[in-house]
Amino acid sequence: MNDRQEEKFIRLTTDPVEKLICRMAVPTIISMMVTAIYNTADTFFVGQLHSNSATGAIGIAFSVMAVLQATGFFFGQGSGNYISRQLGKQRTEDAEVMAVTGVVLAAIAGTILMILGLVFLEPLCVALGATDTILPYACDYLRWILIGAPYMVTSFVLNNQLRFQGSAVNGMIGITSGALLNIALDPLLIFGFGLGVSGAAIATITSQFLSFLLLLIGTRRRGNVHLKLKNVRINGTILLQICKGGFPSLLRQGLAAIASICLNHAARVYGDAAIAAMSVVNRAMGMALSALIGFGQGFQPVCGFNYGAGLFDRVKKGFWFCVKVSSIAIAIFSTIGIVFAPQIIAIFRDDPDVIAFGARALRFQCSTFLLGGFVMVGNMASQTMGKTLQASLMAAARQGFFLIPAALILPRIFGETGVQMALSVSEVLSFLLALPLVIGVLRGLEREKNKQN
Repeated sequence: MNDRQEEKFIRLTTDPVEKLICRMAVPTIISMMVTAIYNTADTFFVGQLHSNSATGAIGIAFSVMAVLQATGFFFGQGSGNYISRQLGKQRTEDAEVMAVTGVVLAAIAGTILMILGLVFLEPLCVALGATDTILPYACDYLRWILIGAPYMVTSFVLNNQLRFQGSAVNGMIGITSGALLNIALDPLLIFGFGLGVSGAAIATITSQFLSFLLLLIGTRRRGNVHLKLKNVRINGTILLQICKGGFPSLLRQGLAAIASICLNHAARVYGDAAIAAMSVVNRAMGMALSALIGFGQGFQPVCGFNYGAGLFDRVKKGFWFCVKVSSIAIAIFSTIGIVFAPQIIAIFRDDPDVIAFGARALRFQCSTFLLGGFVMVGNMASQTMGKTLQASLMAAARQGFFLIPAALILPRIFGETGVQMALSVSEVLSFLLALPLVIGVLRGLEREKNKQN
């Protein structure tokens, strides 16, 4: 361990937890918010094409983007959680092996997804819920997104690994630079060059490539774990650790893709406007959720280092601090969302049918969003500490155990209201499941502390 890494270890295990989490959270919140903004930028600019079908295509593509992100987070969270615990134990060599192996495996997985997606592009879009009118736009958009899949997946891994090392600023620089480029390219390619939906996708993969390059450069910064191909080790031990740390993320985001498909199929009964409305709502909620996740991600390196060092009281203190702060922030956003729902939807798509459908869905989601803070922080803490079962159950609950059945059943009973309220029902049930799981994890920390004494 070099001097810079030793300094980072001391800071993460001795500085006041509250200030440390806030300091770590600032760059991750910025990264997540900017990412949400440039994801939303596609919806905003495509929405200016005056076509519900084009806007709906972005919603269809969201499922594939979620799969790419799920794959990246599987390898990124899986390797990153292990890296932070090993650095907490001051085992730098093990961290270096895991870092480069996670990156290489992610690049291979991204390439496989690209090939499969391009070969089965049209049937894939139909399976995702595209109507006959949305299908051409969805194919045009996804074709380009899939071309960028290998380095997009790898970028998620690099960003997560930097964050778990306590170097979130390096990740922020890479993500933010790409996001700003995407926002600049969107109107230029969509309108200036007349590329329409394809222009939005080209802007996305171009900006993601810039992010990938800058994140790769960030790993070379002094104090970060360096990537050396000679350290690649693809064996059972490495794969097991990646699966333990990354499986909850794969479940959470993979099931999010499936849930999105189910919602698209449920909404398509009510036309392109309904699919477009749910696309807009997902992006609007994604803005708030990104800030919440960014704050939780600021806690993860603190949690990982201190758990690895056996400082369990600091882990618990950080957990409750994150729950309190996130709940206050969610309450503020939810109030704004409920009061100004029509205006928020109109920003992205000024169509009466889209606004009517989307505003009601947004109000439903905001009414139960407050419960999400506790679940999210509990999930991240469990995952970082290697509590795979508890983290996986919490990760699967919202998007899998509850949202998928809700999306399939509620519309049959309540019609379009069932589509709009599905996520809210899932949120409540997820909280009820997470409560005993999180309490059990916290009690487990107390038992580990007693064993030390």
